[in-house]
Amino acid sequence: MRVFLTGGTGFVGAHVARRLVERGDDVIVLIRASSNISLLQGLSVETIVGDIQDFDSLLGAMKGSDEVYHVAADYRLWARDPREIYHSNVNGTRNVLEAAMRLDIPKVVYTSTVGCLGIPKDGSPGDENTPVTRDELVGHYKKSKYDAEQVALSYAAKGLNIVIVNPSTPIGPGDIKPTPTGKTILDFMRGKMPGFVDTGLNLIDVEDVAVGHLLAARYGRIGEKYILGNRNMTLQEILQVLAKITDRKAPTLCIPYWVAILAAAVDTGISRVLNREPGIPLEGALMSRKKMFFSADKAVRELGLPQSPVEDALRRAVEWFEENNYASCNSTLRP
Repeated sequence: MRVFLTGGTGFVGAHVARRLVERGDDVIVLIRASSNISLLQGLSVETIVGDIQDFDSLLGAMKGSDEVYHVAADYRLWARDPREIYHSNVNGTRNVLEAAMRLDIPKVVYTSTVGCLGIPKDGSPGDENTPVTRDELVGHYKKSKYDAEQVALSYAAKGLNIVIVNPSTPIGPGDIKPTPTGKTILDFMRGKMPGFVDTGLNLIDVEDVAVGHLLAARYGRIGEKYILGNRNMTLQEILQVLAKITDRKAPTLCIPYWVAILAAAVDTGISRVLNREPGIPLEGALMSRKKMFFSADKAVRELGLPQSPVEDALRRAVEWFEENNYASCNSTLRP
């Protein structure tokens, strides 16, 4: 089977590429001329230079594909020009889906995020049907992905055979940029986390996320959304697991939200002046006021989404960061 993949040089996309190769597919990965392709090394894939914002390059590269996986996204919690995030996430998605529609691609999987789903006010986990409005979402990344998801749903209504997956918080090896969650792991490894805020995330092994993409293509219902998640954990619980893995002490100081938001606002303001990425993005601090807890029951039930232990994924993330010299730390991994 011929498969076309965007975002294959990134954290999630590279794992999807690996799974497709293992399945025996002919995989075509769209890359930019400036892309770091280190995560694809050793994989039998064909790379084609193009851009999701270049419609003609998409048409040529996608032609003849049996499946399309649109994983590419601009995942940043800060950008000097937020329009860049919308151009990639919204306009790029529209281009990919329009090309798939014109070429009559049999199956498309679009990678969204739980960040554009609703969270119940009572603190219970959200699901695919929890209501949310765009105005409730914090930050340009979440809003752009919400807009892109609406584009995907509109193409499903037009007849495109598309399934939407909403990964929660993938963790594991290969977090090359790294993601905001990866940065949290690194900050802990570097001893730069004196405290924590009372927030939480739904964690899932990145390899399970990759498997979930292939399962969605095979079993997912057209126009449906599937949360690719696993375990809901508070940030304090995550840090306690990292402490056991690295033999470091977990912080015990719970930082009030207003302190974290004030520090982030100052850091973000200074970063704009110095034209650098803030260490504590304001959007990230504002997001921490809600625990991002979700239920993946639908994906487990309908797709057979695996639920591997998140402790193992965290360990492999730490090992990968150490092996690739991301963290200057003296931690010793426990067996």
